[in-house]
Amino acid sequence: MTEVLFYHLQNMSLESVLPPLLEKSLERGWRVVVQSTSQERADALDAHLWTYRDDSFLPHATWRAGAGEAPDQPIVLAVEEANPNGANVRFLIDNAALPADCDAYERMVLVFNGDDGDALAAARSAWSDCKARGFEVTYWQADERGRWQRRD
Repeated sequence: MTEVLFYHLQNMSLESVLPPLLEKSLERGWRVVVQSTSQERADALDAHLWTYRDDSFLPHATWRAGAGEAPDQPIVLAVEEANPNGANVRFLIDNAALPADCDAYERMVLVFNGDDGDALAAARSAWSDCKARGFEVTYWQADERGRWQRRD
């Protein structure tokens, strides 16, 4: 069964939150697709993932239809719903919609901006959809020290 995690960002940026979540995914041996809603955003994340920390980087590729290296990468940044690297985890950012094949993933991770009304509405809609489809859903919010806490 697909597990769907909702990460509610408040007073923190996607750029600070996404790399550690991706690192944890790789530590577990998972392949990942990160889906945004614009190529500009995917390109910006591409640059960020190479330089977000002085002592590390995340191996990845930006996927465009026909790009040759993406299938070999553990992390692929995409705008389309495709799964070019056979990922078992899909991150949805910037209000990217649930893909039609979300039940093909072990885990879906929706990261949304809690200070954006449209993002909150999209997350609520996705939550309802996931619950109706029988997925296991959890909601995560950072505490005052920036550690993720599961909320009920």
